[in-house]
Amino acid sequence: MRQIAIYGKGGIGKSTISSNLSMALRERGLNVMQIGCDPKRDSTRVLTKGRFIPTVLDTYRKFHDSGKKDTDISLDDIVFRSDEGIYCVEAGGPKPGVGCAGRGVLTALQKLKNLDAFGAYKIDFAIYDVLGDVVCGGFAMPMREGFSKEIYIIISGEFMALYAANNICEAIKTFASRSKIGLGGVICNSRNVYGEREIAEEFSRRIGSKLIYFVPRDNIVQDAEINKKTVIEYAPKSNQADIYRDMARCVLENDRSDIPKPLTMEELEDLVQSYNKGL
Repeated sequence: MRQIAIYGKGGIGKSTISSNLSMALRERGLNVMQIGCDPKRDSTRVLTKGRFIPTVLDTYRKFHDSGKKDTDISLDDIVFRSDEGIYCVEAGGPKPGVGCAGRGVLTALQKLKNLDAFGAYKIDFAIYDVLGDVVCGGFAMPMREGFSKEIYIIISGEFMALYAANNICEAIKTFASRSKIGLGGVICNSRNVYGEREIAEEFSRRIGSKLIYFVPRDNIVQDAEINKKTVIEYAPKSNQADIYRDMARCVLENDRSDIPKPLTMEELEDLVQSYNKGL
């Protein structure tokens, strides 16, 4: 079984990439579980036709309120199977303004491990969709504790997306020896920035990794999400759907596990500026 974690700046399109990757892998006959590690609990929304499934933390609270024990929680209470056969989990978080938002990630991953979720459902591919560029505390759990050995960073050609990616590289480097994790590569989710592919390729090269895939921007992505579907389900014969399928193939065939070399702030700024001269 392969376990991958998707990291990147907030709003960069991690859930879109994760959900379409899940669908593309499922089309290949693989058993896939997508685990949303964001208190907003919206990672799996397009996989479940717009339904916000109960989170692991919500389930804990519900059981506590009814006098039941944590040990009474079963996989059926926290894992939900989509119509297409993808197993969906949302970690959840505390009520706004109360407690640590990373607690849901820790609780969810530990519960899935204790209940042997991957074995019970014969999972081939687990995908962790992790909150924004926060790599401390609970949100670092997929990499810190080695739940996921394979990390992918989603970027665009925008400076702040690269800045966040660079910080994530620092975290991977920190946990690499302890948790036996590595950077599988970089995926660029295009924002139509000038020189974007070249920036993405050069950034990937400089940190000692590789641009695994460049996903072009297409309005059909927003159309699909408005209709509460992945692109692969909403427009299966579209060019964008084939792009996600090809991205999944590249991930399947990828065997890289690099320890990244983060750039200095000056190097990062110089990189972006070098492709925007005269603009």
